[in-house]
Amino acid sequence: MQDTLDHTSRPELKGLARTGGWSAVAMLVIMLAQVIIFLIWPPPGTVEGFFNLYDQKPLLGLLSMDLLYLLNNALLVLIYLALYAALQRNAPAAMLIALVLGLVGIAAYYASNTAFEMLSLSRQYAAALDEFQKAALVGTGLGMLAIYKGTAFTVYYILNAVCLLIIAVVMLRSQVFSRPTGRLALLAALLMTIPSTAGTIGMIFSLASLLIILML
Repeated sequence: MQDTLDHTSRPELKGLARTGGWSAVAMLVIMLAQVIIFLIWPPPGTVEGFFNLYDQKPLLGLLSMDLLYLLNNALLVLIYLALYAALQRNAPAAMLIALVLGLVGIAAYYASNTAFEMLSLSRQYAAALDEFQKAALVGTGLGMLAIYKGTAFTVYYILNAVCLLIIAVVMLRSQVFSRPTGRLALLAALLMTIPSTAGTIGMIFSLASLLIILML
């Protein structure tokens, strides 16, 4: 994808396109690293498990709550801007809509991530003087985990799926990207219409879309 982004038709946007291309490479590395971390160190299944993990290994605790995806989505902003630069002449209105949806979705993701809130709660839990305080902190932790995979996360996921769907359609109608790239982007977007929080099928679709994105 990087080479294609570098060949945007507007010379003044070539720097943005090049930045987007390198951001795509960095994003793929981050995604692979996050998957490997999840496979080697699966996230805990309880609030107490997260608190204990944060207490013993704070960095791994943050990574277990998608620390790398905070950086990943910052890079995604640059990628969306580069795709807009490459494709906006082909379909200016559609690409503007896609860009806005993608950026709003990314903003929703940052609102959903509670990695550092859980770090703060884990420190309070470790310093709690009695079981009553610990129980109250566990209840707050349950709320943080609900937010972590709640409405804002679902909005992020769906809006980015729609964003990618629009971009894929524009790709297929343009000469900027190859048709195989456009088809893969379309397939990834369709798979992303089922959020990863939708049980087993959501996880399957999420992993499948991730594999396709890695192929782009």
